Amino acid sequence: MNIANILWLIPFFPLAGFLVLALFGNKIKRSLVPVIGAGVVAVAALITLVVGIDFISNAAPGAVVEQHLWTWFSIGGFHPEMTLHLDALSLTFIFVITFVGFLIVLYSAEYMKGDEGYPRFFAYMNLFIFSMLILVLANDLLLLYLGWEGVGLCSFLLIGFYYGDSKDAEKNAYAARKSFLITRIGDTSMILGFFLLVKSFNTLNISEILTAAPQAWASNSSTAIWAAVLLLGGALGKSAQLPLQTWLPDAMAGPSPVSALIHAATMVTAGVYLLARTNVLFELAPSIQLLVAIIGAATLFIASCSALVQNDIKRVLAYSTISQIGYMFLACGVGAWSAGIFHFMIHAFFKALLFLGAGAVILALHHEQDMFKMGGLRKKLPVVFWTFLFGSAALASIPLITAGFYSKDAILWYSFASEKGSAWLWMAGIVSAFLTALYTFRMVFLTFYGEQKTAVHHQPGLTIKIPLVILGILSLVAGFIELPHNMGHFTPFSNFLNTVLPPAVLSSAPAVGEAVLQTVAAVLALAGAFIAWQMYGKKAGATQKVNAPASGSLFNFLYNGWNFDKLYDAVFVRPMVWISRVNQKDFVDSIYKGVGKMNLAFNSSFSRTQNGKLRFYLFGIGIGAFIILTIILAL
Repeated sequence: MNIANILWLIPFFPLAGFLVLALFGNKIKRSLVPVIGAGVVAVAALITLVVGIDFISNAAPGAVVEQHLWTWFSIGGFHPEMTLHLDALSLTFIFVITFVGFLIVLYSAEYMKGDEGYPRFFAYMNLFIFSMLILVLANDLLLLYLGWEGVGLCSFLLIGFYYGDSKDAEKNAYAARKSFLITRIGDTSMILGFFLLVKSFNTLNISEILTAAPQAWASNSSTAIWAAVLLLGGALGKSAQLPLQTWLPDAMAGPSPVSALIHAATMVTAGVYLLARTNVLFELAPSIQLLVAIIGAATLFIASCSALVQNDIKRVLAYSTISQIGYMFLACGVGAWSAGIFHFMIHAFFKALLFLGAGAVILALHHEQDMFKMGGLRKKLPVVFWTFLFGSAALASIPLITAGFYSKDAILWYSFASEKGSAWLWMAGIVSAFLTALYTFRMVFLTFYGEQKTAVHHQPGLTIKIPLVILGILSLVAGFIELPHNMGHFTPFSNFLNTVLPPAVLSSAPAVGEAVLQTVAAVLALAGAFIAWQMYGKKAGATQKVNAPASGSLFNFLYNGWNFDKLYDAVFVRPMVWISRVNQKDFVDSIYKGVGKMNLAFNSSFSRTQNGKLRFYLFGIGIGAFIILTIILAL
């Protein structure tokens, strides 16, 4: 089979599902809507499986498969193409997008069943999956930007999905606008980076740029630094990293399947994909690559602290997403590209599971999201409890038995032992790992243990349970495709990715061995879980500490995400609003008002010539003919 001939089918089916549901969704029988919405993603996942098996079995290491569809335009040697590009990196991403995406859309069939916007929801989800697939399969930065803007649009539409008459409609619309505007800052930075690359290489073809850049730019040259900084800006916006992280917690206004797909499993990792795909540019700007590591370390610590004090179960998961993507940025910053992508894949499994599990709890409790009003659900919702526990254990990196331990351990090891790592970066990662275990099991014990405070109104059906069980199993066993070096050097996934990504380079003599750091990470993860049990899991602790949230200035500071929103409001929003009010009657407006009045005057004058009187028209024709003949004779 020539897989280059069928690559286009992977994004085509979700696009077809979007078009059918967008154009005819309200005319289609309601029971067929999820069949179409989930079915097209299932077909895309099956084609991905076929393509992946063939690629891994038959392609040589480092092989690339491309399918050229058409050339957008060609001007002076600049000819951006619509060509799909498959290698180890893009294959990993399309597997996660289609496989996890299918499970989430299947789950949505029951979760969104009673909603008026049923066809609209599945249309948006299909459009998102199509856009994300285009983003990761593009061989050209212009095509990548099409997918990039597509996922941004879908994020806006799905965060503000409940925009109608609901009590939270205004808040949901605000959250959608906030996500759109903040990510727009990063998008603007990224497209400026594309302009710089076109100016430098007269192409947006990713492979051509990555081949030419090392020959054209010296290490840490000003052009290389600017290119890396501008691309980093785009990655920070989409992946909700400092200082553009404030939109993601508010994005939980969307339905839980939206949070699982867009704001946990795929879209927010688009920035990680951009860093990995353009890794050569960051290797040419080591100062900016170090900045990537510092931003990742700072973000994961800040987000972990905020997650500790949240009451809303989805906001806990939102901050944990920001934190886990911080680990991926940390990995990219220290040159452990494969470790970052491995954590992306494992994170997609357990974070999608946690959001879907949280959604099942919220649905069962009649849309209650406050963990302090939950409790006692482990016997009422056994499947949800056990799968949620598996996902929580993976998020907390419980040693040996969870996939999250193996993916996070690799990042912690490289942050310490690689040539670009340091003890400070490792310290930030290990402290945040302890905080992650603490807030994760705080969430588990508040939700499923102690006294039941809200009655269960809904029991999940099979379309909710099946995705939870599959993702729960993957959260436990998926890590075994990439065991640490000191456990037998069994690293096939890194070897697979290292055919397209630079391998991590260890320092000549790490001060401490990997086994020691693994032990420290394991002990801290278990310690975090134990402290959470002491504070929230025991019956006595539950009754004393769970009745009401904590309070105080430090609590409020962390609860509000370190007050970044207040800072931006004071520094950017209020001054801009004040300037707009003061300057609303400036001379600039007079210019445009004058143009408008002039056009109205012309319109009034010309309209008088259309009075319906034939003699007037004949007179006008005669005068016109006389003037034309006079000019001709004069010349």
